[in-house]
Amino acid sequence: MHLDVIDLRDFYGRPLGRVARRLVGRAVRACWPDVSGMTVAGLGYATPYLGQFRDEAGRVLALMPAQQGVVHWPRDGKYLTGLVDEVCLPLPDSSADRLLLVHQLEAADQMRPALREAWRVLAPGGRILIVAPNRRGMWARGEGTPFGHGTPFSRGQLVALLRSAMFTPVEWSSALFMPPIGWRFFLRSAVAWERVGSALWPRFSGVILVEATKQIYAPTGHRERARRRLPLVAPARIPASAREAGFSGHDVTPSCPAAGARIP
Repeated sequence: MHLDVIDLRDFYGRPLGRVARRLVGRAVRACWPDVSGMTVAGLGYATPYLGQFRDEAGRVLALMPAQQGVVHWPRDGKYLTGLVDEVCLPLPDSSADRLLLVHQLEAADQMRPALREAWRVLAPGGRILIVAPNRRGMWARGEGTPFGHGTPFSRGQLVALLRSAMFTPVEWSSALFMPPIGWRFFLRSAVAWERVGSALWPRFSGVILVEATKQIYAPTGHRERARRRLPLVAPARIPASAREAGFSGHDVTPSCPAAGARIP
């Protein structure tokens, strides 16, 4: 179940949310160092991380599911947000070069259909990046942050879900190793937590980031079947009793002739 968009906005307005935005945003940027001229779309509540691409990408969109609600973004300039059905996005086929899913997959009512819809709008050669709460991490164990709501994932579960929707995982990263506590000590030492955590306990991060590509298969099955020839059937011997009665092989019309055989 999706959180209300006001709750999400309020979290990122608090000190702990601002630190989370900086740390996760750094990991997102490391995955996509250059999006020049591309169409970048965010699904769920991705606006805290889309701002860094506005001056670089050709087009930036923020699509928010109807169950969550929508807020205006950005505050300055033309609004780039839209309220959508997560399994029926208002985008043409193969129209997005990059798709960023944040606070979306773990709360989706229909995970696989939502991913299949993302597959439809992603361009061939494009990339999808999912930011999901880690089942082993501390951030998924409390309800004080948005990462503690919905369904957390392990790496294996994300791989299975992506493959079922015709995506191939290609890159993994992680973020949020600090405890989800808004105390000043933890906020000030957040960068140090990231360095130590990524080196000593990488499996226990707060969120998992997985980048995947779109699988495309060629429709070859029906053509292969069409090329196959029917097997040749050896002619049956005429019984001796039939020969004595005056029957010959030319008097019998086969009910299922072999491929290429002539019927007299």
